[in-house]
Amino acid sequence: MPQPDQLTDPESWAHFVSTTRYLVSHIATNLFGPILGILGTVALTAVIIPRSPGLAPTGLVLAVAGQVLFSVPAVISTFVTPAIGRAYLEGNRDVMALTFPESATMITVLALLFAVAGNVVLGIAAARSPVIPRWVGFTWAVGTLIFYLLGAALGMATTGASLLTQPVGAALLTVSGAVMARDALRRRAVAGDERSPSATTTSVRP
Repeated sequence: MPQPDQLTDPESWAHFVSTTRYLVSHIATNLFGPILGILGTVALTAVIIPRSPGLAPTGLVLAVAGQVLFSVPAVISTFVTPAIGRAYLEGNRDVMALTFPESATMITVLALLFAVAGNVVLGIAAARSPVIPRWVGFTWAVGTLIFYLLGAALGMATTGASLLTQPVGAALLTVSGAVMARDALRRRAVAGDERSPSATTTSVRP
């Protein structure tokens, strides 16, 4: 169910953001999501950095910085928004006029720019790396653009909520990330077999 528009239908919006489902889903996506995202970014960089020593670390720094900066709007949407919704339902209509400092908007914009730039750079670096299929790297870059720009940014600029394009971008990122993880595990298994004692022959003197 899409989030109602806060300006045109504040009553429905207040009910929507006051539910336990809203809180749980935002804790999952805004807390555990960035943790997994940072760990995945570090793992991807470790795989491709030997073949892309310039792009990979640059993408890593930008992407992680973006995730950290996103903690500001994440706290607002996860914990402040439900409080505003409950206050509205309890009769405090003036709470809808609440505004946040411009610095919060600036941090959100910076987070968006860093996250997009970093993940696009990582996608390009992965596509150029011989250890990652080219289509996987490009899928990661395209998924980043759809998720952040056509989903999050466009949603905030129009309805104030995420658009249906954001799950599409998330699906592309999930697919490409899963393929990267699978290939990394396969290479690790092959490398382990090559180093295994059973893979070498030794001579035993009588």
